[in-house]
Amino acid sequence: MKARTRTLAPGNRRGPVRPAGFTLVELLVVLVLIGLAAAVVSLALRDPAASRLDQEAARLGALLEAGRAEARASGLPVRFELGSQGGFRFSGLPPRVELPQHWLNEGVQARIVGARALLLGPEPLIGAQRVELTLEDRRISVATDGLAPFKALTDETPP
Repeated sequence: MKARTRTLAPGNRRGPVRPAGFTLVELLVVLVLIGLAAAVVSLALRDPAASRLDQEAARLGALLEAGRAEARASGLPVRFELGSQGGFRFSGLPPRVELPQHWLNEGVQARIVGARALLLGPEPLIGAQRVELTLEDRRISVATDGLAPFKALTDETPP
């Protein structure tokens, strides 16, 4: 019997040796995947001014609801007014309650739509009210229909 070497074993390949490396198709696939990943990341990153304005709107909504709850609990008429120096204040709150009076970010401008101040209570039902916040070229509204809580409204959100 004659000894026979397996031809499929490593190192027993006969014929031309293929050079090591990547094909053009493999490189193009990798470049397309990197491009897609970069596009997803760039879309995921938000404009810092929009993030700051969203933060201000969420905070203002929470502050207005706190003032509204305090007005109902104390039975006092509480108003939210804009200050001349760019801040704001809650008038009518009991002395033991202190709410912030300044925006978190410099440059935030506010405007109460259709009134000089927001009336937060003491009645559980208040009229529809809206505050517009502006930072740089961004704008967002914080509003209520009088029954629902104050919330931030984007352009797509119905009042």
